[in-house]
Amino acid sequence: MKTNRRTFIQRAALCAAPFSLPGYHIQHAMQERPAPLSGDLVLDFVRSAHHDLARVKELLEKEPNLLNATWDWGKGDFESAIGAAGHMGLVDMAEFLISKGARMDIFVATMLGKLDIVKPMLENFPSLKSSKGPHGITLLFHAEKGKERAKPVLDYLKSIGAS
Repeated sequence: MKTNRRTFIQRAALCAAPFSLPGYHIQHAMQERPAPLSGDLVLDFVRSAHHDLARVKELLEKEPNLLNATWDWGKGDFESAIGAAGHMGLVDMAEFLISKGARMDIFVATMLGKLDIVKPMLENFPSLKSSKGPHGITLLFHAEKGKERAKPVLDYLKSIGAS
């Protein structure tokens, strides 16, 4: 279908209309947003995820928004509770957090021995084999923390030269 000048102007006006309403940008920018989580609470949650499933459950019960919260240890070293569970090899912790909807990444999938997840990711994005997670911890380390359940992933990572 050929567009004439009149049709073009009408369509352009319809597309631009919501953005030209008085106060649109101000209203959009001023929308009420929830207060940030307490830094102390986030730190407690992420620290607990390194070793204390009972405490993680308790904190998550009180504040469900902690689930995907991250703590910045400095210089962009962000860590979530599931990230902590991944490099600590805490399968129960990771599976609990996933059951609550936590965002699983390649590092946690590696620790859990999920070759069916890890292999296609690395086939599609080979440079991830050298990627580093929280605290600069490698995929190989995560696979080692997964022990026997992650052995197929560990063998695969070695076969593709992951470092």
